[in-house]
Amino acid sequence: MNGDDVKVHAAGGVVWRMGAQGPEVLVIHRPAPYDDWTFPKGKRDPADPDDEHCALREVAEETGLRCVLGRELASVRYRDRRGRAKRVRYWEMTVVAGQFTPNAEVDEVRWLAPAAARATLTYPRDRDVLDAFEAFAGTGGDLPRASGA
Repeated sequence: MNGDDVKVHAAGGVVWRMGAQGPEVLVIHRPAPYDDWTFPKGKRDPADPDDEHCALREVAEETGLRCVLGRELASVRYRDRRGRAKRVRYWEMTVVAGQFTPNAEVDEVRWLAPAAARATLTYPRDRDVLDAFEAFAGTGGDLPRASGA
């Protein structure tokens, strides 16, 4: 799948915070028909001026959290449930306001250490995004680490 055949453009975030033991990331549970654990993301709307705005909007819609963008992480490409070529761009994000309330799209969120998130995430492609996050946050990158971590 190359960039020219992408039919669905989407964006999302690895929302993170510094916990007592080090970085924690937010994973979301989507009820049926998906019944999966993933990172918040969604399709780009015509009203979104760019992928960055799409990412922030989708994270806010799914989690109730207003965030700020950090670095762009990995992009993933795959075929969606309808067989369309889909590309999702991800950014790391930090929360500035809001709180989660269960909704039709997301019924549960969890703040997890990267190792626990890796075990919880449903899709291997999400683990690739987590790897990109950990490259600077969880394995000696330039974000601060909790003592003893």
